[in-house]
Amino acid sequence: MGVFLRASRALLLLAGFYLLCLLVLGVFAGTALAVHHWAPGVAALKIDFILALLALPVVRASFFLRPPQDDGQDGLRVSKASQPELWAVVRQAAEAAGTRAPDEIRLTGAVNAAVSEDARMLGLTPGRRRLRLGVPLLAGLTRAQLMAVLGHEFGHYGNADTRLSAITWRGRLAVTRTVRAYHEQADRRVDKERTRQEKKAVKAVAKGRKAKAVDTSGAGFGHRRTAKVFVAYAKFYLRSSQSVARRQELAADRVSVRIAGRDAAASALRETAALDAAHAFYLRTYATAGLAAGLMPPRGQFYGGLARLLAEPGRQEELAGLRAEPPREETSPYDAHPPTAERIRLIEALPDDGRGDPASSGPAMALLREPERVLGELEDVTLTAESLAMRRVDWPELLHLGRRAECAAGAEPLREAVRQVLGGDATLRALLDAADGGALWRVADALPKSEEASRASGRAAREFLRPLLRSGLAELVILELVDAGLARWEMSWSDGARLDLSDDYGDRLNEALEAAVADTPDTRPLRLLLPRALHPATF
Repeated sequence: MGVFLRASRALLLLAGFYLLCLLVLGVFAGTALAVHHWAPGVAALKIDFILALLALPVVRASFFLRPPQDDGQDGLRVSKASQPELWAVVRQAAEAAGTRAPDEIRLTGAVNAAVSEDARMLGLTPGRRRLRLGVPLLAGLTRAQLMAVLGHEFGHYGNADTRLSAITWRGRLAVTRTVRAYHEQADRRVDKERTRQEKKAVKAVAKGRKAKAVDTSGAGFGHRRTAKVFVAYAKFYLRSSQSVARRQELAADRVSVRIAGRDAAASALRETAALDAAHAFYLRTYATAGLAAGLMPPRGQFYGGLARLLAEPGRQEELAGLRAEPPREETSPYDAHPPTAERIRLIEALPDDGRGDPASSGPAMALLREPERVLGELEDVTLTAESLAMRRVDWPELLHLGRRAECAAGAEPLREAVRQVLGGDATLRALLDAADGGALWRVADALPKSEEASRASGRAAREFLRPLLRSGLAELVILELVDAGLARWEMSWSDGARLDLSDDYGDRLNEALEAAVADTPDTRPLRLLLPRALHPATF
C-alpha cells in the first residue's frame, strides 16, 4: 500500500472518530430539545445537566488535537564530534536503506531502538528525524547485529511510517482517551453513590433501624452505556491501524535483511529478546539492589554493569537458552508488532546470503568513545535526582548493604507485632523471651494476615501464621549474625548475592528456626547459634 493510500486510510479512520463524536453530541442535543418540548420545567433542566456531563468527555477529546511533544529529556543526545564512529555507522545504515539519516541520536537506558520524525501537516511533509538507541543493545549486540537493528528502524523512514504515525497516534490517543474518561466518570459516580448510601446506613443504625445493603449498580449507568459506543469504534480503529503497523514491521525486517544479511537480522532479534530478559534481571538483582539502603553502583555502572553480567561465563548457558527460545509473548489483535518468534521464523526461512557469522564483526559497544563517561552522563539525564544523590559504593558493598536493608524491611512486620503485644524494644531477645514465656503465638497473631487467615481459628489459624512467623524470625536472626560479622552477602555475577554461612551452620539454623516456631516453642537450639550465646546475661 503506497504512502498516499496509507495516509488516506489513516485520515479516514481519524475522521470517523470525529464523525462519531458529532453523532453522539447530536443525539444528546436532540434528546435535550425533545425533553424541553414535551416536559419543560425543572425535570428538563436536570436532564440537561446529565446530558452535559455525558457530553463533556466527547468535547474534550474532540479538541485534543495537540501532537506529541518532545521534552528534550528522553535520553542523552550525542553529537557527531563526540561520537564519530557511531554516527558513521548510523549514516551508513541510512544510506543503505535509501533514506535520509536522522538529525540527532539519543542514547537511552532501554533495550530498544526507535525512530521518530517531527513531521508537519499531519505527517504529510517530512520533518526533523531522531534516533533513540538503547545502550543495552550496544552492550549485547555485535556491529553486524546493530546494523540489522538500524536497518529495520530506517526501513520505517524509507516507508514513510514515521511521518504517517502522527495521524495514527492522534486518532488512537483521542479514542482511548474518550473511553478512559467515560469509565473514570462512571467510577467516580459509583464511589459517590456508595459513600452516600454508607452514610445513610450509619444514620439508620444510629436510630435503631435496619440498614439497607449498599447497591451501586445503577450509578454511572449513562457514562458506561455511552462508553460502549466508543469502545466499539476503538476496537475497529485499533484493529485497522495495527494490521497496517504489523505489515510495516515485516517490511522493515526485509530492509534489515537486505542491509545486514539474513543471519545478522535473525540473530539480532534473538539477542534482543535475550537482552530484554537479562536487562530486567540485571536491574532487579544488581543495579537497584542498593536503593533500599540509599546506595548506587559506581558512576557509569548503573547501565554499564549489564556488560559484566553478559560476559560472565556462569551466565552463558542461561543466555544461550534465551536466544534459542525467546520468551513467549502474549498476542493481541491490537499489537503493533508481530510476535518475535514469527519474525525470526520468516527471516530464517530466507535463503542463505553468505554474509558470514555476525559475531566476527566485533562488539557494538566499541563504537562509543569513552563509554564509562558516556554511561555516567546518561545516568545524569535519565535517573531521578533522588537516586543521583545517593552514595556510590562498589558492587560487593552495594549488594551486601542492599540485602541487609531488604532483610531489615522484611523483619519489620514481626518487630511491629512484638511492639504491639509486648511493648518496649522489638529485639530478637524480647521475641525469644516471649516464646519461652508462652507469648509467641500472641505475637504471631498480631502479624498482618490475609482475609482467609483472619477468618481461621484454632489449629488452622496457627498453620496460616507459622510461615509468616518463621520468615520474620529468620530475618531477625540473619540481621543479628550479619551485624556480628558472622555472615555476609557475597556478590557474584553468576549467582547474584548469596548469604555466606558454613554449610553445617545453615542446616543447624534451619532446624533451630523450626524448633522455635513449633507448637511448643523451643528456643535453645537457636540461642546456641547466636553471637551472644556465650554471654547468658545478655540473652
